[in-house]
Amino acid sequence: MKVDVLLGLQWGDEGKGKVVDVLTPNYDVVARFQGGPNAGHTLEFEGQKYVLRSIPSGIFQGDKVNIIGNGVVLDPALFKGEAEALEASGHPLKERLHISKKAHLILPTHRVLDAAYEAAKGDAKVGTTGKGIGPTYTDKISRTGVRVGDILSPNFAEIYGKAKARHEAILKSLNYTYDITEMEEAFLAGVAYLREFHLVDSEHEINNLLKEGKSVLCEGAQGTLLDVDFGSYPFVTSSNTICAGACTGLGIGPNKIGNVFGIMKAYCTRVGSGPFPTELFDETGKTIRDLGHEYGAVTGRERRCGWIDLVALKYAIMVNGVTQLIMMKSDVLDQFETIKACVAYKVNGEEIDYFPYDITEGVEPIYVELPGWKTDMTRMTDEAEFPEEFNAYVSFLEEELETPIKIISIGPDRAQTIVRYTEE
Repeated sequence: MKVDVLLGLQWGDEGKGKVVDVLTPNYDVVARFQGGPNAGHTLEFEGQKYVLRSIPSGIFQGDKVNIIGNGVVLDPALFKGEAEALEASGHPLKERLHISKKAHLILPTHRVLDAAYEAAKGDAKVGTTGKGIGPTYTDKISRTGVRVGDILSPNFAEIYGKAKARHEAILKSLNYTYDITEMEEAFLAGVAYLREFHLVDSEHEINNLLKEGKSVLCEGAQGTLLDVDFGSYPFVTSSNTICAGACTGLGIGPNKIGNVFGIMKAYCTRVGSGPFPTELFDETGKTIRDLGHEYGAVTGRERRCGWIDLVALKYAIMVNGVTQLIMMKSDVLDQFETIKACVAYKVNGEEIDYFPYDITEGVEPIYVELPGWKTDMTRMTDEAEFPEEFNAYVSFLEEELETPIKIISIGPDRAQTIVRYTEE
C-alpha cells in the first residue's frame, strides 16, 4: 500500500480540515506530519463547527486511527483543551488517537521566547502567532528539544528543568519581562493528560499498518508558500510543509507516496507579514474577505485577500508532485462580474512565468480577466449544475496548471463538496 498526501498549495488556510474530513471514509488512517497549534483546521457539519489545532481532521469519522507524527510540535496545555472539548462533544479520542514519542513539546518558555524574538525584530516582524512554534523547532534542530517520549521518563522533571533554565538565560540576555506561572501549571496538567494516550513509535506503527494493507491519508498544515525551504523566506513557518515533509514527519519512504492532493482556494489569502503579489487593497479585497469569512481559525486575525496566483501555484504543484487539485471557496466569487488570475510576474521590467528567489519587492502581477458566473452555487449538488462561466474558469485553471481539479467546494459544510467525474 501507498500513502496519499493532502496539503495546502498557497499560504495556508486553504480548507484542508474540511477536505480531510470528507476524504476520511476512504481511508483507515489519518496522520498529521508537521506543524503546531498555530494551524487551525475548521470543519462544519451537522450544524456544528469545530476548530482543530493539533489533532488530525479524521478524528470525527468513526473508528479511524489518527496519528500525530514525529514532525509535529505539540503544546500539552493547548492539546488538553482541544481534546477535552472534542471528548465533551461526543468524540472518544483516547480510542482513536496515537501520538508519536518523537514529536517535540512546546514548553511555556518557548511561547515567551516567540514573543521576545518578535519584539526584538521591531519593524521586521514575521507575524508569528506567538504559540512557540519557531523556538521549539529551533531547539529540535539544535538538539536540545524535549520530546513527547520524555514525559515517560522518571527524570522528566530534570529534563524539563534544564530546558527551562536554558530558555530563561536567553530571555535574561534579551531583558524580556515575563511570568509563566499560569502557563507552567497548564503545561504540567497537559503533560499528565498526555500520559493517558497511546504514545507510540509512529514510524513503526504507520509502516506496519501499510504492510497490513491499511490505507493512509497524510494531513499537512499551513501551506507550500510557508515552507521553510521553498516558501517566501523569511516570512515562513518553521517546518517543511511540502509533500517531502510527510516522509520525514512520519517515517515513510519516498516510494510509499501515492496520490498528492493539492488544495487551493479559487482566490488567494495570507495571514501575517510577508510578500503577497496579488494582494488587493481595494473594495474588492474587502468584499472577498467578508464573503469568505477570512479570519484566522485560531487567532481571529484578518486574512489579506487577493486574486489567484497561478505562477505561485505552478511552483507549488512542481515541488509537491501534485496529482490532483482540490479547489475551495469557489462560492465566494459567485457575485463578481469579472474574475482575475495572475499568469505571470513583471520583475524589474521583465516578464517572467516562474516563481523567483525573492518576491519581497518589485513584483507586479500580470492578470488575465475572465467573466464571472453571477450565480449562487452553494445549493448545487452535481457539476452538471455549474454555470457555463464557472466551467470555463475551471477549464482555464486546469489548462494553465496542467493538473486536474477533482473536487470543488461550494460552501463550508461537509455536504457542500462536489467530486467531479472528469475523464482520466
